Amino acid sequence: MTNDDSYTRPFSIEGMLAMTGPSIAADPRRLPLRGDLAHIKLAGRCFVPHYAVPIAYTVKAGARLQAASSREAEVLAEPGAGEVYNVLDIAGEWAWGQLGEDGFVGYMHLGAIDAPQAGASD
Repeated sequence: MTNDDSYTRPFSIEGMLAMTGPSIAADPRRLPLRGDLAHIKLAGRCFVPHYAVPIAYTVKAGARLQAASSREAEVLAEPGAGEVYNVLDIAGEWAWGQLGEDGFVGYMHLGAIDAPQAGASD
């Protein structure tokens, strides 16, 4: 019988993704992370089933960013017309995303945002 220590010695592969070190310390109201979805910039730092690349929408006048997909939900912010709302998910009449690159995260009614124009470049 050979002395195989492959089960007891540490396993290591250079460049392999590892969940090591401290967790992200961030204001949860500004972290684009849900239990099922996160902003692509969090890949490798947060574990969720899906990551999304945001699509920049434009906020209309009178828009409200809300804590849940309901008109009765807590209002987190009232962004000004023309601000960028980075949409990560759309379900029914609601979008979930983040104001700008580091603003509050929440839900906006689709009627409060304008979709990007076809062929628009970043």
